[in-house]
Amino acid sequence: MRRTMIAAAALAVAAVGTVGAAHAQGKSAADGIAEYRKMLEDGNPSELFEARGEALWKTARGPRNATLERCDLGQGPGVVKGAFVALPRWFADTGRVQDLESRLLTCMETLQGLKAAEIAATPFGRDEQRNLEGLVAWIASESRGLRFALPQSHPEERAMYELGRRVFFYRAGSHDFACASCHGEEGQRIRMQDLPMLTKNPGDGVGFAAWPAYRVSSGELWGMQRRLNDCYRQQRFPFPGYASDVTVALGVYMGVNAKGAASIAPSIKR
Repeated sequence: MRRTMIAAAALAVAAVGTVGAAHAQGKSAADGIAEYRKMLEDGNPSELFEARGEALWKTARGPRNATLERCDLGQGPGVVKGAFVALPRWFADTGRVQDLESRLLTCMETLQGLKAAEIAATPFGRDEQRNLEGLVAWIASESRGLRFALPQSHPEERAMYELGRRVFFYRAGSHDFACASCHGEEGQRIRMQDLPMLTKNPGDGVGFAAWPAYRVSSGELWGMQRRLNDCYRQQRFPFPGYASDVTVALGVYMGVNAKGAASIAPSIKR
């Protein structure tokens, strides 16, 4: 953890310097941030989380003293490569459409005997939630460079896409915000951050195809569940339940819209 915090501080200083240099050269702040991210690609601290996740996948844990190596992420038991870019999807054994985090909870409970409800209720960045972040980082990294192709053949997958679309455009809360308020049209930005339009494929490694990501500002790895939780906070909405249907539905909507985009996850964010 100390290494991660030191890395976060160093990256934050690098970000300020790079953006400042870009401004001095007449470039936009967005150009500076893009250069900064490119510079850090080879030293992304998410590699620490990836290593932890790979070890956790292969380590016998829980009341049943079992590994996760028989976990089926949609490509068959134990198959990791290519799984991330086809999630969320419908699973016959649970009768549900699941994203990566909710599917891992199922495997941790059925294979290892850990309690999924207790893990889901744990604050982000602590205990088994931290382990989940490592698993998510490693599994995502095994599909880096592959293109998103979420299935829509099952009726439940199509139903979740429609639910996700409605939630994306649903306005409420004290600020009358929706996901679409920030990500529903071209050219939006907040502070120095360009906001991708997520109603269509915004391009390789942009939007959905960039998460999970290492957040320099917090020194932590954020999965999609954590990213959505923070979006709800910024919208002044009540926090959604971890791995709840509404969060999975948003993942389906954004993931299907990102069809053909190449994953760069885990990426690096401000």
